Amino acid sequence: MSRSTRTRSIAVGLIGVGAIGRLHAKHLASRVPGASLAAVADIDRAAAEACAAECGSPDVYDQYHDLLQDPAVQAVVVCSPPDTHAQIIEEAAGSGKHVFCEKPLDCDLDKIDRALKAVSRAGVKLQVGFNRRFDANFRYVHEAVGSGKVGQPYTLRITSRDPQLPQASGSRATVGLFLDTMIHDFDMARYLTGSEVVSVYALADAMIEGSEEIDTAVATLRFASGVLGTIENGQTAYGYDQRVEVFGSKGAIAVENEKSHQVTLTDATGAHAALPLHFFVERYSASYIAELSAFVDCILGDTEPLVTGADGRIAILIALAAQRSYEEGKPVVLGGSLS
Repeated sequence: MSRSTRTRSIAVGLIGVGAIGRLHAKHLASRVPGASLAAVADIDRAAAEACAAECGSPDVYDQYHDLLQDPAVQAVVVCSPPDTHAQIIEEAAGSGKHVFCEKPLDCDLDKIDRALKAVSRAGVKLQVGFNRRFDANFRYVHEAVGSGKVGQPYTLRITSRDPQLPQASGSRATVGLFLDTMIHDFDMARYLTGSEVVSVYALADAMIEGSEEIDTAVATLRFASGVLGTIENGQTAYGYDQRVEVFGSKGAIAVENEKSHQVTLTDATGAHAALPLHFFVERYSASYIAELSAFVDCILGDTEPLVTGADGRIAILIALAAQRSYEEGKPVVLGGSLS
């Protein structure tokens, strides 16, 4: 992005001030060059007002429809509940606003397809919030695999475990583990291998004592390139467990957990090291800023978003196939449905 282009500013409206919405608001307010937080909307007006006051946003709405009618707003960041995403994207596109939408795009493919058609019709940008693509570690793996440094990839292993959370907290209560948590990993699987998933087999259960919802799952993937993949999700007693390995004909490349420090103390009782960073805010702070910066850049430079609506839709297809596999107890072939 050129210096002259960066002197322009995109006025962004935020829809939804939950945990991820507040994080994006803080970044838009001061850490994303070329962006300003112009308005905030949430059905909880008090929460919206608090977020706006903290981040210096001049306008507050309790209905997102009103924000979409604000002529000062050029783009929106959608952080509302997942089952509202596609509708808001469709309406935002109809109002001529560029859209950054948190994952998942929605849970209903028909609604997603209507939204994507609206975006195409309006000629606005749509970027999906798969922030892990913007993490420096995973980007290095993506580039290394793509340039042949591990040779022909054979296997992919993704471990993605959250710290233990209150039962049915956040969007997982609405859409379930495959669409809320593992959907990040389905996108990462495509990104790291450079290949499409052709079949998925998923096992899942409620492992944590007292749990009524699925909290642990393993998915095995077969890719068009022949790569075999495994994804493991769960909840830990030790922090945010985020690891990746790609193994191929020439070698392997891996990402280990990030910690608050890399010091190991060894004494008579053993070797002691720091635990993984606690959760997504600590682990992925830089990637959240990078993805919003990329969104602003694609608007200012009139380029295609680095994570498109099509990417968001494909991740949904894989997640729905995993859910079906779990329910039916057998592999599900995606075939030509990734289009």
